[in-house]
Amino acid sequence: MKLTEQFSYSGADVEAVYALITDQAFRIESCENQGAHEFDVTVEQVGDGATVTVIRTQDADMPDFVKKLTGSTVKVKQTEVWAAPDSEGNRTADVKVSIIGQPAEMTGKAKLFPGGGGTEFSLDGDVKVSIPFIGKKIEPEVAKAIRSSLREEVEYGQTKL
Repeated sequence: MKLTEQFSYSGADVEAVYALITDQAFRIESCENQGAHEFDVTVEQVGDGATVTVIRTQDADMPDFVKKLTGSTVKVKQTEVWAAPDSEGNRTADVKVSIIGQPAEMTGKAKLFPGGGGTEFSLDGDVKVSIPFIGKKIEPEVAKAIRSSLREEVEYGQTKL
């Protein structure tokens, strides 16, 4: 299932937004802000880019038929591999979100680029739940949870810029 989202960081340039989302302290605060029960955040600088890894346990905000499979909480691993800025100053990342212990993941590309009087953040990905017969019914719920988490992090980030 395709997942496409776009958000704006008004009044902030690409490098300011990049600095925020690759800041370990901000990502820890974001986990706390989203009510994660447990979390581990690592940020590793790689050349002019960075790898951000967030592992968190949170309430499974999904319908009961999904919670029967996952339980009341889910452990999620999110990895973002951010590249150096391109010639126009845009930043891109390979993104992977996996539900640990479940056959559910999202892989895609994130991009930071100038627009709308600030910086635009886009995510284009594919959500896949590899469970015969019911996987396609669960994919929209996983996508909804990813969208919600991303929206909450962007809204929180906007207050920090």
